[in-house]
Amino acid sequence: MKFSTKTRYGMRAMVEIAKVDQQKGILQKDISKNQKISIKYLDQIILALKTADLIVNIKGKKSGYRLTRNASEITALDIHYAFEPEIAVIDCMSGKVKCQREEICYTNSFWASLNQVVIDYFADATLEDLVNKRQF
Repeated sequence: MKFSTKTRYGMRAMVEIAKVDQQKGILQKDISKNQKISIKYLDQIILALKTADLIVNIKGKKSGYRLTRNASEITALDIHYAFEPEIAVIDCMSGKVKCQREEICYTNSFWASLNQVVIDYFADATLEDLVNKRQF
């Protein structure tokens, strides 16, 4: 199992946005500089975060980005879902794949349980936790 670069960079961008004064927001160029993410790639990340209704542009010239709700109300799972439709530790756990061995598989419940542990882990971690560097 591997998480996409967009998910990882999306989390980094969200931490940058959460760390600043939400009335002023943060400029994309500052996120790019602080996190060493190219502006071109960050454009895609910002668009996905906006589409997922996690961030908004503050109106005005040279406006920045701010969160749509408190950092304590945004989970790592919310951020992940901005980029990927699901979490699947193996292909069989994906809603896209119909396992041919499902009827005879002895390990299916093991993988399903592990998959749920990962989902719960993401759901339990808030953006506020990430900003505060909470130990998980």
